[in-house]
Amino acid sequence: MTNNSTACSGRPPDLLVSVLIGALTFAVVVVTLLGVVCLRKYRSLVQTIRQLKGSRLLLDAVPRLEAHIMPGRPVPAMVREEEEEEDLPPQIPLQQMSTVRSPPRRLWKGLQQGPHVTKSDLNLLQLIKAGKEGVFYQARMTRGTCKGHSMFTCKISKEGVRPKHVDTEVSIMRKLVHHKNILQLLDWNTTEEPYILIMENVSSGTLRSFLQTNRVHLSTDPELQSLLTIASYHIALALQHLRCKMIVHCDLALRNIMVNKFPWEVKVAEFGLSRDLTRMTSRRSSRWRNPRQRVPLRWYPPEYFKNNYYSFKGDVWAFGVVLWEMQTFGTLPYPHLETSEAVVYHICIGHKNTNPEGCRPEILHIMRDCWLEPYTLRPSFTDIVRMLENIMENDADYVDVESPQHLVKDEDGQYHEAKCLRAASVTLEDTNHI
Repeated sequence: MTNNSTACSGRPPDLLVSVLIGALTFAVVVVTLLGVVCLRKYRSLVQTIRQLKGSRLLLDAVPRLEAHIMPGRPVPAMVREEEEEEDLPPQIPLQQMSTVRSPPRRLWKGLQQGPHVTKSDLNLLQLIKAGKEGVFYQARMTRGTCKGHSMFTCKISKEGVRPKHVDTEVSIMRKLVHHKNILQLLDWNTTEEPYILIMENVSSGTLRSFLQTNRVHLSTDPELQSLLTIASYHIALALQHLRCKMIVHCDLALRNIMVNKFPWEVKVAEFGLSRDLTRMTSRRSSRWRNPRQRVPLRWYPPEYFKNNYYSFKGDVWAFGVVLWEMQTFGTLPYPHLETSEAVVYHICIGHKNTNPEGCRPEILHIMRDCWLEPYTLRPSFTDIVRMLENIMENDADYVDVESPQHLVKDEDGQYHEAKCLRAASVTLEDTNHI
């Protein structure tokens, strides 16, 4: 009886001990897990702090590097503003971009040390052309030179032009450097009005004014079509370069092509409406944010008016209009239409400019191909360059070497030709751009 009582009285302590051991084991496991989690979070925090310190050091190094490479050069503010407004290019990982993004706005403003050129520094010699946003002059510095250039072309913005707009133009022109058929940027001032762009000098103004001025001489020249073909070829080379750089010109017209020596030195200019597609959501086209923006309607394709859409094929359409302008010595496209509404309606229903009188069939074929619809049927600028090369090679096969004329010069000194050297227009340098 006594033994049974003792056994029964010993069970509660054993149960209590088991419960205590289980609770203690559970507590140890919980504490261990919490310790592991805290340790991982601590290591992750330390790694994040190291990355932030590395990014800070990189950002601090960027202004010093820029100041070392380009002392005193104002950095366009649009670089950061464009990154804030536009999506990042899809091919660049977000983590990589976070380490190379532009420094804060305060640092960018600190890099702008003041304008290089002001209007008071310029001696304006001759008006080249007046656009809606700026006026082009042939000019020189009142003292010294601009990067070794005693004469140059300058664009002075009109009142009301936004500095961001000029910054965008500067950024695009800097991206298009080192092409002989694109007007090269030398210097600029986008920190105070009027905003100024300094570009290389051209001796004969715009191609439109050149053709109009020399129409009498050119219209009687038996080699006119060959000369116009050579000029068209060099314009196409410039636009092929724009395509390689993902730049859409958006304002291609005869008035925006400069002449230094006709027909071998013609240069595409005026990038005020141009778009860099590497900074936009769509890398193949440009859907305009502001459909009411003033654009050159007579040079724009039907898809722009129907769908608010402009792509590289839009520049191809405009190139066809430029070919038509050259054949008509600078005549306004659709000359019988007077209102903007009539022009838009005329283009949208599929009407084209009439065939220019005297235009060679090969150029007329390219012109019509540039106006094909839908726009996907139009040739690329690489195709156009190849077609123009074939035409010039055929012309070179029939050069008259019995009576060469090495130089023809009009009374104003603006009309320069070397007819017997037409074949030389396809140079090694041109081939490198193809």
